[in-house]
Amino acid sequence: MFKRVLIANRGEIALRISRSLRELGVEVCIIHGREDRLSLPVRLSDYAIPIYRSNPLDSYLDYEAVIDAAKQVGAEAIHPGYGFLAENAAFVRRCQEEDIIFIGPDADVISLLGDKIEARKAMEAAGLPVAKGSDEAIQNPEVARDLAEDIGYPVIIKAAAGGGGIGMQVVHSPEEFESALNLCQSRAQSAFGDSRVFVEKFIEGAQHVEFQVLADGENAIHFGERFCSIQRRHQKLLEEGPWLSDEVRAEIGDRVCEGAKSVGYRGLATFEFLRDKNGEFYFLEVNPRVQVEHTITEMITGVDLVKMGIEIASGQTLPIDQNEIQFSGHAIQCRLNAEDPIRFIPSPGKLWDCHFPGGRGVRVDTHAHVGYEMPGCFDSLLAKLIVWGKDRDEAIAKMKSALSETILVGVETVIPLHKAILEEPDFIARDITIQYLEEHSNLLG
Repeated sequence: MFKRVLIANRGEIALRISRSLRELGVEVCIIHGREDRLSLPVRLSDYAIPIYRSNPLDSYLDYEAVIDAAKQVGAEAIHPGYGFLAENAAFVRRCQEEDIIFIGPDADVISLLGDKIEARKAMEAAGLPVAKGSDEAIQNPEVARDLAEDIGYPVIIKAAAGGGGIGMQVVHSPEEFESALNLCQSRAQSAFGDSRVFVEKFIEGAQHVEFQVLADGENAIHFGERFCSIQRRHQKLLEEGPWLSDEVRAEIGDRVCEGAKSVGYRGLATFEFLRDKNGEFYFLEVNPRVQVEHTITEMITGVDLVKMGIEIASGQTLPIDQNEIQFSGHAIQCRLNAEDPIRFIPSPGKLWDCHFPGGRGVRVDTHAHVGYEMPGCFDSLLAKLIVWGKDRDEAIAKMKSALSETILVGVETVIPLHKAILEEPDFIARDITIQYLEEHSNLLG
């Protein structure tokens, strides 16, 4: 095991990683920008290295400075968390050149999975179901139109290097195609420096289901699924699990493990799918890092996924077999974002009062506290509230109770929206698709 690890992140995930490191007896190092110098992850670390930049994001994106910080404190490894440098293949290669271990997959795997076209081809070859679409980047509107006619409308144009819903456009007719293609290419170039796009069948009435995987480069196991269909602007808001039958879980779980093994994956990964109204699955992407919603899986399996990812990075093999993974009860996670709950506009500010719930089956992952100054330059996630119940009904009741006990004064939050969702009949009946919030736009009146 490592003696010292640098966390190249901030906020709740930095604190979450530090807890697993401490349990493993590893010293915690962390970088921080000016805005985070008094934050809990920094205050509770063993070593804190300031990286102050005029643009706050650059404090966490300047990977040469991050590597210098790791060398300065003698860290043997860097944990990227999620976001920032977590999927940056150039950063991973620089770590390798400096003999610093990156806690995650290698650079070639990140490059492969970051290219949606190549990832799609690789996973299809491994036996995962994919939606009908193009195997190469599409440049010519005529070629794209012909392909769309063959696939059947509606289709969706996606950025090859995309993420977060950027560079995506649904097309319902040939007349819409050229303008939609130009728009997606322009957005992809602006956001990712890569204008390549591809065309795929649009799955109507889809649900978003993802599988948690851990692999050691040769073997892989899965920890079941999470249901993530309640989203705003393609960003998840409320997640839960389990969702599928034992039979479907076993079938798709076997396939994602084969997908991980086929590319020599090491570490934590999430395989994301769209599921149509007939129950058919279509591969969406692989997220090669720890997910915000990993907590749900930890609650229903009783494992520490972050700790296992660190152990794999240190050179250990998979610590458990597939048949040792047992599922118990139901878990729900609500992301408590500092946002206007109707327009989803960020609401930075100072927390004048702050109280989170507790009790049996309640977990809160947060870096917030009374007096915390929520900056406006980073993601709006303030806390993650997770509950466990013996079944979904109990988990819903427990989440409603936990939300009513949560006090956050000084910023707006999405708590009112979460409360409304938990009371809504379609949610209670599991009648949920990725269009849920658009179809229930009057939840808050």
